Amino acid sequence: MRWLVGWSSIAASFGTAGRVPPPAAGTGYDAPLCGGIADAAHADDPAGQDAERTVHPVGAQLLWGDPDPLWAVGDWRPDEIRTVTADPADPFTRLAVLGCCGAGDEELRRALYAARGGALRHLTEWPGSYTAVVQAGRRITVLGDLAGARPVFYTPWAGGTAYATAALPLADLIGAQLDIGHLAALLACPDSPEALGDGTPYVGVRRIPPGHTLILREGSREITGYEPVASLAVAAPEADPEGAVEGVREALTAAVRARLTAPRHAPDTLLPDPGPVPGMGPADRRAARGAPAPGVGADLSGGTASATLALLAAGLPGAPGTLPGSGSRLLAVTFNDLATPRGREGELESAHALAADPRLHHVVVAAAEEALPYADLDGPLTDEPGPCLVSAARDRRRLAAGSADHFTGHGARQVLDAHPARMADLLLDRRRRHLLRPVAALARSASEGPLLVPFSVYSAARRLARTPYRAGIEAAAARLREGGVATAVSGPVDASLAALTWSRPGPAAGWLTGEALAEVSIRLRAAAGRPPLSLRPGEARARALLARHAADHRVFEQAVEVRSQRLHAPFLDNQVVRAARALPESLRVQPGARAEILRSVLASAGVRELPPGWGVTAPGPNETAGRLGLRAALARLLALFDAPLLADAGLVEARVVRQALTDAADGRPVPLDGLAELVSMELWLRRLMSRRGTCWTGTSTPRRRAVPPLPSPLPRLPGAPLPLGRPAGR
Repeated sequence: MRWLVGWSSIAASFGTAGRVPPPAAGTGYDAPLCGGIADAAHADDPAGQDAERTVHPVGAQLLWGDPDPLWAVGDWRPDEIRTVTADPADPFTRLAVLGCCGAGDEELRRALYAARGGALRHLTEWPGSYTAVVQAGRRITVLGDLAGARPVFYTPWAGGTAYATAALPLADLIGAQLDIGHLAALLACPDSPEALGDGTPYVGVRRIPPGHTLILREGSREITGYEPVASLAVAAPEADPEGAVEGVREALTAAVRARLTAPRHAPDTLLPDPGPVPGMGPADRRAARGAPAPGVGADLSGGTASATLALLAAGLPGAPGTLPGSGSRLLAVTFNDLATPRGREGELESAHALAADPRLHHVVVAAAEEALPYADLDGPLTDEPGPCLVSAARDRRRLAAGSADHFTGHGARQVLDAHPARMADLLLDRRRRHLLRPVAALARSASEGPLLVPFSVYSAARRLARTPYRAGIEAAAARLREGGVATAVSGPVDASLAALTWSRPGPAAGWLTGEALAEVSIRLRAAAGRPPLSLRPGEARARALLARHAADHRVFEQAVEVRSQRLHAPFLDNQVVRAARALPESLRVQPGARAEILRSVLASAGVRELPPGWGVTAPGPNETAGRLGLRAALARLLALFDAPLLADAGLVEARVVRQALTDAADGRPVPLDGLAELVSMELWLRRLMSRRGTCWTGTSTPRRRAVPPLPSPLPRLPGAPLPLGRPAGR
């Protein structure tokens, strides 16, 4: 896991990286060494209570020192860390950019001059995915991204504020305990930022919202947005569809080119090559050792998003995704699930047809029962819980056959597609005629009562358009408090109707205890008085869904991490998200809009011949694979929930979850994605409790880590019949 961490305080007298050297002679100001741990103002200075120690992250490299130090931790590549200074005579005006950034050094320096005066938005307009930190004197500015794939966390510490791009290091720094209420909200309403707020699974560690910056001025902090947002539900002028599509095309092309023009890195070999093995070529032996191939690769699942990135990366003129002079082609990886051969034939045929491009080298990774979900539940500790933990071994097997720089199509659906709630926005703008095609498409997909679908969808969209934000959130809170969390959907029509609301329970909410649901309902009621960034329901729900997916993608990156490999998701880049938000809603809601947009992107790169069936909606997560994997691992899962930590925290009852696992294995209608969230959170809690080390070290104080003992249960709520904790009779 790669992260950066730093802090700012009033006196800068707590654990630091080292003292600042005096300014150069002739600069007009001379000062002694300052900013170290011995510079507490007086004995009672709160910032001087830790003056007997020097605290720094384990395995970190110092980017700049006192009085506001900044470190980079993890296996960062040399080209992924860039620092520039405005003037050698002013060492405290500097900029650090970590990640893949398409800006040159001169662009960074010009941006630093503008940021010194307070302008920040231009720091987020370069292609790529990165985190920017600006220091101007004692003012520190840390910028998050628009999607939330590169979040920023902060916590008060030693008279100041510490910040990082990971929550667990800050939890270790302050010795935080688990926030059980946040975990309950993750299970009950994962797509509702109102329930999650700015919290994290750790008490005292906060997250800045996507599209915001954290500004620290000598210990004080301020969180402000850098993206203009129209908060009133009024009709905006209709955007030009052709110009908006052109913006997406340019942004996505620039995002891919930024990765291709970055320096290439040969992966480190984990184990020596054992030599020829019958039935295995060099690439197979390398993948078996867990080392990716050199160069650039991409997923090729047959869907529009992954195929667009693969063909775009292979076809951009002047920037082929290869090592210089190697003559190799872009490596396209397709996963073939032998355990569930039915249902994916069309997707595999489309992938084979796309791989006929001579610029692609196609590799098919085949696996059977050993790669089913729940087959391998061992893995690394991630920063936060995520539903991908149950299938991380399955994805890691596929990515191990990829390249050192690997493109994925994650986020395309959330960035380009229209959330069903956007139909309510069209009604607010009095553009009813644009609802004809999407409603007709839903009616054609309905198996029963297609004639009633248009009336049901229109009435639900109309009801959402007339429901104020506060009333919608309070209704969702009352629904949780009363236990109405049935979320079973049987098709796209039911899914669209369920999404036409300000907030809805998640698939795992039905297994939570009444006390946990009441805790989440209190969070929702408290948030009802704080309006969101946008009062338009479609725009607000789309932003929330994108933020949840970006957070899950970040956990996915940590769970499937392969040594020396970088996963690139260009659809989550700032410029792509910003360009996609400019698409008119009337274009978004039309069936096949995403395929047409990506077709135009490929046409700009010279790829015009696409196989038949291009743009057909790819199936969702393979429910058959999930059910087969759950059935095969049922004994282990039942043992996992024999004495679960989730029950000790008062979130679930073990017997209820065990019964749900048994029902799912028997083929009964059970929300499999909800079970995946429960199992993933239980796995994450067990890994967190069993960890031994910490992210920090000091010279004279013992190391401490977050959550050393078993978490205390939720406080008893008013009217709760039983105290929380281990359920009776288990």
